[in-house]
Amino acid sequence: MKVSLLEPLGIPEARVRELARPIEEAGHEFVYWSEKTTDASELARRSAGADVVMIANNPYPAEVVRGADALKMVAVAFTGIDHVGLDAARERGVTVCNCAGYSDVSVAELAVGLAIDVLRHVVPADAATRAGGTSAGLMGREICGKTVGIVGAGHIGCATARLFGAFGARVLGYARHESEAARAAGIEFVGLGELLANSDIVSLHLPLNDETRGRFDADKIGAMRDGAVLVNCARGAIVDNDALAAALNGGKLAGAGIDVFDMEPPLPEGYALAGAKNCVLTPHVAFLTEEAMERRAVIEFDNVRAWLEGHPQNVCAL
Repeated sequence: MKVSLLEPLGIPEARVRELARPIEEAGHEFVYWSEKTTDASELARRSAGADVVMIANNPYPAEVVRGADALKMVAVAFTGIDHVGLDAARERGVTVCNCAGYSDVSVAELAVGLAIDVLRHVVPADAATRAGGTSAGLMGREICGKTVGIVGAGHIGCATARLFGAFGARVLGYARHESEAARAAGIEFVGLGELLANSDIVSLHLPLNDETRGRFDADKIGAMRDGAVLVNCARGAIVDNDALAAALNGGKLAGAGIDVFDMEPPLPEGYALAGAKNCVLTPHVAFLTEEAMERRAVIEFDNVRAWLEGHPQNVCAL
């Protein structure tokens, strides 16, 4: 079979070749493109004749899925799969596998880091120091003793809960399915309304789907405790970011730490959050650590080998 890796995985090419060697030794063809593209026609060209396509977080649209005649499996080096044309994959019976778990630690650490950045005014403090300023106006707040609300208690939500708990916070959680693993991570499950009303920090860890798209709208943001902080390292489209900007500028919220947006950066000129008060922005980097890139590459190639050998793993429900 032909296996085509359509984009880089954030690891050296020599490491890619090393991970691909068992696939080639089993008699399969492996093709690697070392430059990312978002052009649908180029993605179609790269997918031609491939039984297995490997991608990361680059969009793989429905028209490409439908046009890739030999395609049987899409291996996604990412946790979320909403950037894949899932309807087309479902129609064609294409298997989609992800790399859930590779970025649990990296995302959780950035979520806590963004909360600290906001609470301790790290960005304006840096600017003040460079401009010859002092600590005036930079009084911060601690995590210890605060209540943190975790919305979405999967692996990343649990990892985040453990870190906030280590700081001495009380951790509330809301999830569609409660679990003993989440309770073991220190999460106390409550209803979403209770969580929003009582949390000093709300950290989002939901997947993006029809149910969660736009879920954190003006009403949900309005239900948050006055002076709270919102952290989003999940998916940008979960939040009405115009409503969030209004809540920040109007003083309803004390701040926000945002890693994900309605689109992949660069942000368009005039994007509301870019000019909002007390908002720390990062360009979708929560997953992006050296350690996480190595983990996801290993899982990605393991997924491909498992599928080729007839015992697929990490298969996503479509």
